[in-house]
Amino acid sequence: MNDERFHLLLTAGGQPVMHGWWGKQPTAEYQYLSWIGSWGSIASARIVLTERADDGERVLASWPESS
Repeated sequence: MNDERFHLLLTAGGQPVMHGWWGKQPTAEYQYLSWIGSWGSIASARIVLTERADDGERVLASWPESS
């Protein structure tokens, strides 16, 4: 298992605030929703969940959805 397969990034004002890596998708998705609840009220917050693959990273989810 790749412990750094799923990456979660919180930015505010275009600057990184915090990030984390998980090996299991359900754990990463749980953290994504948790971060929205915990940090979503920060002005200009953006939370992005990506999956690392051999050919790069792909976005699985982003909040707010319009970003």
